Amino acid sequence: MPAITASMVAELRAKTDAPMMECKKALTEADGDAARAEEILRVKLGNKAGKAASRITAEGVITASVDGRTGALLEINCETDFVSKNEAFMAFARSCADLVARSNPADVAALSALPLSQDGFGPTVEDVRKGLIGKIGENMSIRRFKRYAGGGQLAHYLHGTRIGVIVEFEGNAVAAKDVAMHVAAMKPKALATSDVPADLIEVERRVAAEKAAESGKPAEIVAKMVDGSVQKFLKEVSLLNQTFVKNDKQTVEQMLKAAATQVKSFTLYVVGEGIEKKVDDFAAEVAAQVAAAKGG
Repeated sequence: MPAITASMVAELRAKTDAPMMECKKALTEADGDAARAEEILRVKLGNKAGKAASRITAEGVITASVDGRTGALLEINCETDFVSKNEAFMAFARSCADLVARSNPADVAALSALPLSQDGFGPTVEDVRKGLIGKIGENMSIRRFKRYAGGGQLAHYLHGTRIGVIVEFEGNAVAAKDVAMHVAAMKPKALATSDVPADLIEVERRVAAEKAAESGKPAEIVAKMVDGSVQKFLKEVSLLNQTFVKNDKQTVEQMLKAAATQVKSFTLYVVGEGIEKKVDDFAAEVAAQVAAAKGG
């Protein structure tokens, strides 16, 4: 079995808010598999272990460029929060979003090859990126983008520079803007229950099955408990089934119907989502330095 290090325990605790000893036990039971350890904590501790699962784990900004029915949402990362507020860095992000909307690059590599000049650097996006790295003294990378063009109307919402949403819709622009704000707040995984990714459903089913099995109830009751938990999960993570943040008496779907509006799709970006920030083991680092000094 792999050794369970202090840094592994610290990373799991930062992600789940679970007690240190529970994190260590879960990692031990999972043979060091962090994802499996999260599932174990959810079974043992319920929602207490999931409330911090979406914490930001890297720095950067989300920016948008929308003009009529054409638009783009883009994330660019850096190493520190300080640089994420740097005007040159933010200007670079805005320029990249504009380029995605106008030029329709196939991927980040294609975007990086497009023409751009900024702060004396160029003639391509990649040249500007490298130039800003040298000027600011910190690494930065274009992580991802989503472009919309020629389809539905577009509404977008930026919560500062850390959360961004684009909603593709037909109908009332005010209702669509409200949906964009709702998505930023409630972070649905899919538009409808039928669109929820199968891997997420499978994880939820496993967790529900382990919880239900601990109840000691007959198999047929356990099966119903599992199905009930999965159905509840699907409603909680699908946009149309969520309770509307501005009116807890109606779902998003009901609000949209009343406003004669249809949401076709949406994109939600949260800075650093899914990126694990390096956790330094300072005790080990100091011990290594002391050993090196003695050796010298």
